[in-house]
Amino acid sequence: MDRRPNKLIPADLKTTPGLDAVDAVRIRVGEVAADVGAIGIGVYSDGEVPADLGFDRDALENAGFTAKPGTTMVLPRAGEPDLVAVGLGAKADAGAGGLRDAAATLARAASRRETLGLRIDDLAGVDAAAAVRALAEGALLARYRYSVLNGSSKHVPLAAFTIDVPGGTTEPVAAALTAVRAAVVARDLANTPPGHLTAVNMGEIAVELGARFGFEVELFDKQALIDLGCGGLLGVNQGSVEEPRMIKLVYTPGGGGTGHLGLVGKGIMYDSGGISLKPSDPMHLLMKMDMGGAAAVLGAFVGLRDAGVTAKVSGWLMCTDNMPSGTAYKLGDVLTARGGTTIEVKNTDAEGRLVMSDALVLANEDEVDAIVDIATLTGAALVSLGAATAPVFGNDQATVDLVRAASEAVDESVWQLPLEQKYRKQLDSEIADIANLGGPFAGATTAALFLEHFVGETPWAHLDIAGTMQTEKDDSWRTAGATGFGARLLLEAARTFVPAS
Repeated sequence: MDRRPNKLIPADLKTTPGLDAVDAVRIRVGEVAADVGAIGIGVYSDGEVPADLGFDRDALENAGFTAKPGTTMVLPRAGEPDLVAVGLGAKADAGAGGLRDAAATLARAASRRETLGLRIDDLAGVDAAAAVRALAEGALLARYRYSVLNGSSKHVPLAAFTIDVPGGTTEPVAAALTAVRAAVVARDLANTPPGHLTAVNMGEIAVELGARFGFEVELFDKQALIDLGCGGLLGVNQGSVEEPRMIKLVYTPGGGGTGHLGLVGKGIMYDSGGISLKPSDPMHLLMKMDMGGAAAVLGAFVGLRDAGVTAKVSGWLMCTDNMPSGTAYKLGDVLTARGGTTIEVKNTDAEGRLVMSDALVLANEDEVDAIVDIATLTGAALVSLGAATAPVFGNDQATVDLVRAASEAVDESVWQLPLEQKYRKQLDSEIADIANLGGPFAGATTAALFLEHFVGETPWAHLDIAGTMQTEKDDSWRTAGATGFGARLLLEAARTFVPAS
């Protein structure tokens, strides 16, 4: 589909190529065939070394292989599959997360091989179904690459992966594929250059995915947003030549649903900072990913039906770019959000919370039982917890715990930070109901406090993924570029959601 009138943009550009790549992989559970390109053999740092490697412990250590997690030793063989020793660490530390990492390690070590097998003779107490799912996820996610615009890419897609573990069956493979699809949709969208993916394009893609994966999509254009009084989204959009879109997603399971979960995603398609222009530095380059929250929500929706989610789930993706121009909103402006709250703009680069304010009000109007929002919201999140862990805030511990449990299940790390009410006064405004910026410290907290104003009494949790949205280098199953953080987490949270009685 030619998504834009710019003739320099390929008319046949696929915006979610990762889906096709995942669906093309054949995953088997059973004995590894002799015709694969490489066979990985799991080796613990303690216990017996599998005899098929042909080395004892001393020989492996003399060759520099200690079997620590993330380590490999490749043994090329003429006319036969390569053997790859894959480090599993100590048996006492075994878990599904470590197995996911092991499969990712193999996929990278044998990156030129289309077909792989991984044999682990002892799961060290890990449930076989959990092991199969984790191994499948690790290999598929690690082999992901966004190469659709790179004509000289040497990336070799994974064509087949065989899992050989005690008691393994094919049943968990479907769940693994569902979760991986969610993540790669989020990665594809966040990796796509902003000139190729506007708010309007995002809506078109949502419609396509909704028809394919069983959820409804409603698009709200600029006039519809004016009619709704969504002044937060409209205000941020003022400087852009591109129309905004609010994209509402609704998944309704058979039987009407056990509760109603609301998901809100920040969808700033490109963030220049507006009048509060960002410096031209590496972080500015990454601002094509400032729609990572919306991408994560859309990715999660791709998996809701196939994961058997029993709750009704509604999503609001608040999409626009944030650009400086003669029509851009200004410092000192006052915007009126949906519901009538007036907001003094103290910094146009604190725009994500503005677009989300409208969605939070709309989610309450839909009478959801709980809200989880996700956003690349603050640099303070990166400063406080780094690039590996996302802060989570909330007004309801049960909802925060829902997010934390989902985080642990999918190995996307979060850490609860306090929603310190003493900082709320920093958002007071002399001319409006609230300001969009607090003081120089605790920026992730004051941003969360701003969102809380629009949540009201609804149980709510807020994920700030500004630090976890991308990685500069390959890191286990997280490939360089957009990580898709939050898509699998939100899918798991929706799967396990039960409203408070």
